[in-house]
Amino acid sequence: QVQLVESGGGLVQPGGSLRLSCAASGFTFRLYFMSWLRQAPGKERELVAGITNAGKRTTYADSVKGRFTVSRDNDKSTVYLQMDSLKPEDTAVYYCNVKWNGNNYWGQGTQVTVSS
Repeated sequence: QVQLVESGGGLVQPGGSLRLSCAASGFTFRLYFMSWLRQAPGKERELVAGITNAGKRTTYADSVKGRFTVSRDNDKSTVYLQMDSLKPEDTAVYYCNVKWNGNNYWGQGTQVTVSS
């Protein structure tokens, strides 16, 4: 079965950095577009970044362009989100996502809190 396991979240001061990881299993990772989304309290889940199967193209929400970088290692079936220059408004639970066999799959999420 498809499994996505996020890690790397935590508490960081404004201006700091975190690197999130998402380990995938249960499907042929190298064939699928992967994305990161986030959900802040009281808000809808929003797309943060996405990366094509070979990693040649990426997409970002306007709010994170120039600060976040998505990447992947197909040999390790893992997708990453490097987050720099973090702001308090980046505080949210971050999820990785894959659409496989017509269904969306999510991990359990990892909490990112940006606060002084």
